[in-house]
Amino acid sequence: MNNLLLYIPWQPDEYLIRFGSAGIRWYGICWLVCFAVGFYLMQWLFKKHRYSDKQFEPMFLYVFLGALIGARLGHCIFYEPGEFFDSFQHFVEIFIPIKFLPGGGWKFVGFQGLASHGGVIGLLIGLYLYIKRSKMNTWVVLDFMGICSAISAAFIRIGNLMNSEIIGKVTDVPWAFIFYDVDTRPRHPGQLYEAIAYFCIFAFIFFIYRKNPKKVGTGLYFGLCLALIFTFRFFIEYIKIDQVDFENGMLFNMGQLLSIPFVALGVWSIMRSKGKEYTEK
Repeated sequence: MNNLLLYIPWQPDEYLIRFGSAGIRWYGICWLVCFAVGFYLMQWLFKKHRYSDKQFEPMFLYVFLGALIGARLGHCIFYEPGEFFDSFQHFVEIFIPIKFLPGGGWKFVGFQGLASHGGVIGLLIGLYLYIKRSKMNTWVVLDFMGICSAISAAFIRIGNLMNSEIIGKVTDVPWAFIFYDVDTRPRHPGQLYEAIAYFCIFAFIFFIYRKNPKKVGTGLYFGLCLALIFTFRFFIEYIKIDQVDFENGMLFNMGQLLSIPFVALGVWSIMRSKGKEYTEK
């Protein structure tokens, strides 16, 4: 493990384009691609199932705001409550992309810290509000989201890879990455594992959907998405380092504990879909 030439060096510039000390980050671009791909795929599903543009158009705002707000609050509440709730200034940092400096003043840092579990919770809340407004069938909307979500999650993990965050444990596998922004030890590229897995999950769900489009509205695709993604997320945590100190010594870390309810909801959705087909009205 001392021969660093055996492994993949990783230290990309976090900015795709720089403007002085600021710029456009790879992470932000990956989030943009995530929403763009999800938007066009969802639009295609609405048209294929003969829903109008008027029914589709309000969804993006609910999904965008729900996922972003949920991901931010999820990180602050689940992983760093002591950091963000110990003072008024830190509490303000939850909602605006700046950091107050100890000696006074502030600097722009972007929103550093977004949790996928919080993003899913926020997404579901956003979908609930959208469904209430649009009068769409709940399970149709959830199945549409289940078909789209895995590929969006893959792009977010690519963003984590570009940021050299959510890294894996030390290993001697030949494809180990050396995240030089962290240390010089070869580690599992956990973000890459997740991105590849989520692309594969998307392909699997989309293949089943093309074979069984009448299962949209039964909960099958929503259930498959949750069960597959969060089962993988549960087990991938074993080769990732804990994100915060309080997870040290826990039987299951925070990512695993938060994944269990989503797996259960996914399995329940799959079970309820058995023997059902949805007839669009």
